[in-house]
Amino acid sequence: MIKIIKSGELKQNGMKQEAADDTSLRDCVASIIDNVKKHGDEALVKYTKEFDKCSITDFELSKAAIDEAAATVDKEFIKVLEQAAQNIEEFHANQINTGFDLLPKDGVILGQKVTPISRVGCYIPGGSAPYFSSVLMNCIPAKIAGVKEIIIVTPPSKNGVDPRILAAAKIAGVDRVFTVGGAQAIAALAFGTETIPCVDKITGPGNAYVTEAKRQVFGIVGIDMIAGPSDVLVIADKTADPVYIAADMLAQCEHGKDSYAVLITDNMTLAKKVRAEIETQLPALPRKDIAKFAINNNSLIILTDTMEEAFDISNERAPEHLEILLEEPFNYLSKVINAGSIFLGKHTPETLGDYMAGPNHTIPTGGTARFSSPLSVDDFVKKSSYIYFSEDAINKKGADAIRFAKEEGLHGHALAVEKRLKG
Repeated sequence: MIKIIKSGELKQNGMKQEAADDTSLRDCVASIIDNVKKHGDEALVKYTKEFDKCSITDFELSKAAIDEAAATVDKEFIKVLEQAAQNIEEFHANQINTGFDLLPKDGVILGQKVTPISRVGCYIPGGSAPYFSSVLMNCIPAKIAGVKEIIIVTPPSKNGVDPRILAAAKIAGVDRVFTVGGAQAIAALAFGTETIPCVDKITGPGNAYVTEAKRQVFGIVGIDMIAGPSDVLVIADKTADPVYIAADMLAQCEHGKDSYAVLITDNMTLAKKVRAEIETQLPALPRKDIAKFAINNNSLIILTDTMEEAFDISNERAPEHLEILLEEPFNYLSKVINAGSIFLGKHTPETLGDYMAGPNHTIPTGGTARFSSPLSVDDFVKKSSYIYFSEDAINKKGADAIRFAKEEGLHGHALAVEKRLKG
């Protein structure tokens, strides 16, 4: 049963924030990456047989195979996928950045050039909960950004790739699909194999091995983020419905045993009702064992004296998902400093953000919303500044640069300017 504690007890009880360092996991992933780097497809065949129990030598799915599989998906669900894609596209289109040009001033021209990343690889989980929603959330912003080639990798199974993943890939405009998963897929994207081309950036969620692999290849390629366990934090007052709150907390906790949910409220009656409602709803969930573990071991209900204190705690924790279930939620939006995605009002469960609303569901976890943001079009472009000085401009302004360089002890820098000056 989930604990109810007072805010003053937080230091003793804590709130789950990050996984402990796992040396064996790190070493295992490093070995897989090194093997794929050295042996390419041969290593992928080995690991696919070992981990996925599939014998595959041709990892790329043909366009015909993708079309055939996608055609088996229920037509009504295709309409749902298409509507979700439209919502995601409409939201992310507002993030387009075309750079800027400053007006010339005294012979100086400055600006910023925005260029799409050339090739991106998106990891799409395909296990017990295949995330075809992640296809849309990762690939549509990349397409809007103008990425030339979008690749997805997804784990194989004896029954093939989930057709809904392939249907989503068609809708999102994915260029190539490869049936390989795990840390070996991340290594293949980072270094390339005989079959899979290396990419410039890797995005998408995955298990601990995938996440660790992304951590280790960062610097060789770009990555979106190091994603940890999923979480939700709910701030609610006496006007909130305990049935809704319990459902939202359980929804988050069914992601995995390391997920967690937190309710912060100033009302003990609501806290007790939510705890009872969690116990009522839990048995009906198909993934109840996962949710029960996460609720009982990682999650909390925190009692505060004021709503001000509730927002202070929330901002300190920087939740991935923040639900504000207060009577006038927009009145409190300005109090939010750190949160990945914010859900306002009793009719806005976090589930809508996962699938249909439009904003991205790839959101910073583990408190990293203190300094990072959800996946966006910006993640798929590069920004380069440019500078032009005329001859008159460098003659007028060069002396300051020379003085600066000499103050830093970099006389070669100073000389590069001096050689250009007249007189």
